Amino acid sequence: MSATIVIADDHPLMLRGLSDFITSKGFDIIGSAEDGQTAYNLIVKLKPDLALLDIRMPKMTGLEVAEACFKNELDTKVILITFDNEEHLFDKARACNVYGYILKEFAVEEIETCIAHTLKGEHYFSQEMASYLNAKVTYSSSTLTELLTPTEIKVVKLLSEKLTSTEIAEQLMCSPRTIEKHRSNIVKKLDLKKSHNELMLWANMNKDIINDATI
Repeated sequence: MSATIVIADDHPLMLRGLSDFITSKGFDIIGSAEDGQTAYNLIVKLKPDLALLDIRMPKMTGLEVAEACFKNELDTKVILITFDNEEHLFDKARACNVYGYILKEFAVEEIETCIAHTLKGEHYFSQEMASYLNAKVTYSSSTLTELLTPTEIKVVKLLSEKLTSTEIAEQLMCSPRTIEKHRSNIVKKLDLKKSHNELMLWANMNKDIINDATI
């Protein structure tokens, strides 16, 4: 069964082009909208696997839709498609646990890859934005070993595998509260933002470095 998708863009030609392209790749578009409020209503009603949204739309922006999905714990994974490469918008998107952030000039090359990653529960960002994220906090595996304790490295490795704090606690035979304390310490040591999921995002985008770190 193909993934179900809701798409939204306030430009009819862009919406039609996006719909045709995604459909040609075998995905099932079950709803489309030209404003954010309608898009959010469709997401709530239809419960699609993914929602591909333009950031700048009337009534609700794509970011506001993503934030509403996040706050209301909806299962739909959000991908934002935009001309905006402004870093503050990218930071807001990550804070709302947006799974994909694609710049429109690269959409044709990246959208299929982004959808594939998102369906596996992995985050995907246009290379330009991913470079910005990595430029902010970049460490070698040896530096990571020096900065973090062996237990903290285990926690980061398990986070990169998409485990929750409760699941990590079970594996390491400790309490979820202890894992949350480890996560807080790791965020401080790596100089990451304290926003929700920042450490999870960093771990997901630095798997190779994390896996090479010795315990």
